[in-house]
Amino acid sequence: MHHAHKEIEIVACHTLSIIVDNEAGVLAKVIGLFSGRGYNIENLTVAPVDIEGTESRITVVTKGTPHVIEQIKAQLDRLVPVHRVGDLTENGPHVERELALVKVHCENAQQQAALRIAEAFRAKIVDSSFDSYIFEVTGKSDKITAFVQLMQDAGLVEVVRTGVAALTRGSKAL
Repeated sequence: MHHAHKEIEIVACHTLSIIVDNEAGVLAKVIGLFSGRGYNIENLTVAPVDIEGTESRITVVTKGTPHVIEQIKAQLDRLVPVHRVGDLTENGPHVERELALVKVHCENAQQQAALRIAEAFRAKIVDSSFDSYIFEVTGKSDKITAFVQLMQDAGLVEVVRTGVAALTRGSKAL
């Protein structure tokens, strides 16, 4: 008796770069496509990419099986204001960065620890008062997460993260 081998599909994070018309309602359409089908958005950034401000790049980090990722890309391609969809995860090497501002309230003992952690992560002090700091830290998302987790013991108050900005390496554009 033969057993049918069911292929196990692996869920992986993908960074999608989407070039769209910079007009009202475009971001809502893109987000609607994800939420309407139950796809999760791990991370999202949007900003104009040309000097005239006519096009924007939406960078979405999402999780899914290869089949789901292909579905997402195909559905994004069909949206009217979308010009191009690139899967940076599949298109070879790419650079991903995120920026965070991290506010820490520290008593004397915690102050040295906070400064040592910041130095190790190459975080810059962008504001300080008698008992608090705001650090700016950039890098891959897992680096930011690690920095925030370490700062919890030093008196973490608040965090704001930009989300991922990403570009494919090499001379070609999306």
